[in-house]
Amino acid sequence: MISPALAHTPTPLAPEGLPQHAPLAVQTRDSIVESVHYGSVIATAADGRILLAAGDPLAAFYPRSALKPLQAVAMVRAGLDLPDDLLALAAASHSGAAAHRDGARRILDLHGLTPGDLKNSTDLPYGAREREDWLGDGGKATQLAQNCSGKHAAMAATCVINGWPVQDYLDPAHPLQQLVARTVVDLTGEDPQASTTDGCGTPLFALTLRGMARAFGRLAAAAGSGGAEVAVAHAMRRHPEMVAGEDRDVTALMRLVPGLVAKDGFEGVQLVGLPDGRAVAVKVSDGGDRARMPVTVRVLAALDVDTSPLARLAATPVLGGGRPVGLLQATDFLAAPKTSDVPEAL
Repeated sequence: MISPALAHTPTPLAPEGLPQHAPLAVQTRDSIVESVHYGSVIATAADGRILLAAGDPLAAFYPRSALKPLQAVAMVRAGLDLPDDLLALAAASHSGAAAHRDGARRILDLHGLTPGDLKNSTDLPYGAREREDWLGDGGKATQLAQNCSGKHAAMAATCVINGWPVQDYLDPAHPLQQLVARTVVDLTGEDPQASTTDGCGTPLFALTLRGMARAFGRLAAAAGSGGAEVAVAHAMRRHPEMVAGEDRDVTALMRLVPGLVAKDGFEGVQLVGLPDGRAVAVKVSDGGDRARMPVTVRVLAALDVDTSPLARLAATPVLGGGRPVGLLQATDFLAAPKTSDVPEAL
């Protein structure tokens, strides 16, 4: 009998089977490069053309929680109708503040559901300050505190609206998840290369950075076209504090750049859509979260977005004895190849 711990023992990959990532960010300490973060990035135009790229933007990857706005679009297409703050929470990886937990509970209450109907994993609040307060009050890991509770409450609610069974809403064969899968194909313009289960229990699809950038470009540019994309983008813009939380960089980014729609994902994923339909997708290969935003700001600057308000997101001081002795910042990864040299065949 195979031990559960060994059921997913990995097979070593040959170097030629690994994505060809590029160095995207470095941390220096005085004059020495202390750490290097590799990864891949892409920026696309409203029509899907590649504007710039580095690394291996067509390598399959799991977008993790950056998929949530697309899942929210699917739910709105299926009739989910929530106030803007709660719809933003449906697309969120929230910090677990009281407003987030109460919001998930409100979604359930509005549809005759209870926390017992949630099928997501249990966890402590994701935000550092929120977790500290929660533990200080004697809190334990719960489904409502877990960062995906808004999405799961919305999924259960969508089932009630459509008369679908709630109990098995995470099953890939469930009508809700089938609709999500079709919506992902529609918005990204590509068929998933593989599928798995995300940390919270929902089905997850392997896509490319280009496909995800296309989806976020469509989402962010949908303001005048009506429909589910408009509703989700509008809710995220109006309530960025519900999409992430106070002290979170994604919330700050949406507040500082008008019209921008942003969502992060575990394992170093960042997606950004601009109101003119351009979009940015970032994957940090080592899964490190700290490199995600400096790389994103570097790409936005290359797209002539005014990044002057984003200085604190673009670089992080490295301290020694309480004083700055270095910097975490993006490399000049766009210097080669030039944008014009990137083959459209990508």
